[in-house]
Amino acid sequence: MTDKPVKIPGPDHPITITPQRARVVVTAGGRVIADTTRALNLQEASYPAVQYIPRDDVDMSQLTRTAHASHCPYKGDAAYFSIAAAGARGNNAVWTYEHPHDAVLQIAGYVAFYPDRVDNIDIQR
Repeated sequence: MTDKPVKIPGPDHPITITPQRARVVVTAGGRVIADTTRALNLQEASYPAVQYIPRDDVDMSQLTRTAHASHCPYKGDAAYFSIAAAGARGNNAVWTYEHPHDAVLQIAGYVAFYPDRVDNIDIQR
């Protein structure tokens, strides 16, 4: 078994997690999949910010867990879900870190959506 690396965010690869003060609504396949005022805004290095949404504010009945998985040395092992209503575009459209590394423990119990695999991630300011 190969050990997976664990890296700590720092000046060379910063990660900040802050409350998103706006309402966030995610739609896919013409349906509202998530609607929250409790999202977390995760900014990692120079990547675009990602909205992490509490599972309680996601219609989990619209999601189907897949066998796909990935590993981020800064965040941990990610599990994935597909959105059937979005068709093929919705395959593995949602990810979650169910047991994230300590540095990003705040995102446990949250999911995130690939913007190009959903209709819209609307941040209502």
